[in-house]
Amino acid sequence: MLAKETTPSAIVRYLDQYVIGQEEAKKVLAVAVYSHYRKIATFAPDKGSIAKSNVLLVGPSGTGKTLLCDTLSRMLGVPFVTADATSLAQTKYVNEEIEAVLQRLVDKADADIAKAQHGIIFIDEIDKLKATNSQSGAISGESVQHALLKIMEGSPVKLKDNQYIDTSNVLFICGGAFVGLENIMSKTHGFGFIATTADDNQNILDRLNKRVKPTDLFEFGLIPEFTGRLPVIANLHQLSKPMLVSIMSVPKNSIYRQYVEIFRGEGVELRIGARVFEQIAEIAIEYKTGARSLRGIFEELITPILYIVPDHPEIGRVEITSLFEDARYVGRK
Repeated sequence: MLAKETTPSAIVRYLDQYVIGQEEAKKVLAVAVYSHYRKIATFAPDKGSIAKSNVLLVGPSGTGKTLLCDTLSRMLGVPFVTADATSLAQTKYVNEEIEAVLQRLVDKADADIAKAQHGIIFIDEIDKLKATNSQSGAISGESVQHALLKIMEGSPVKLKDNQYIDTSNVLFICGGAFVGLENIMSKTHGFGFIATTADDNQNILDRLNKRVKPTDLFEFGLIPEFTGRLPVIANLHQLSKPMLVSIMSVPKNSIYRQYVEIFRGEGVELRIGARVFEQIAEIAIEYKTGARSLRGIFEELITPILYIVPDHPEIGRVEITSLFEDARYVGRK
């Protein structure tokens, strides 16, 4: 889980290798995770219940919410699963669906219940669970919020084969775009009623003003009990063009580095000009899907080239200077 030398700053440095940008969200998440597992290590011997630091990630689609959680789980060596709040709201049997999510967590832990009980569950599109009227063939978003309350707080849940998993130490991270939340915040924020002096730290007041408040989430449509289970809130921001370019080429597992290695395995050098990455980023911005569409566009560029290269051992280098021009094939010397 959490080694003694694993500090919040060490967690952020690890995340920086795989996730571009979102510095503030990384810090908030790192401290929450550090606090969560430290509390488990400190209070577990006394069997005392801990106040859980479940996290809410607020940000547009494609800004790295799932990637942050997945990367964290790999660093910590804990099982990790994702669930879709929208899917939970589309079934009449939400409790069975929640049990299925917990079962997947146990499966990820190779059936080790003790290990699963220290895992991470990421629930995406939580903003779609607004307190609205029920729809035919499904249950309301408010009902799903109530169903999630118990396991997020911590309780034993019966799984198949009469196994039980206790979710008291499972870290829940919820995410959503929360479109329209900015408008609510602009109406409700402002600490003008606080008497300030020249000695007061304006940075702290600015941070309080930028923070998503529980009342903002209530107005958006989440019930008070549910927001109470998510005490830590981190904001993720829309990715800029330079950030999208970096996502494709900088991280250790970036798609460009992956294909460089694939071509190297064929004995071929792959060179892609900087302008190509910029063009892909521009298209992704037009799609309004953040980083989600980068891989698809990049794959479309590479597919016809990788189709040709393995059958032509005389090719020693492939050069791509534009997304809208044919690649240049250079023979071996």
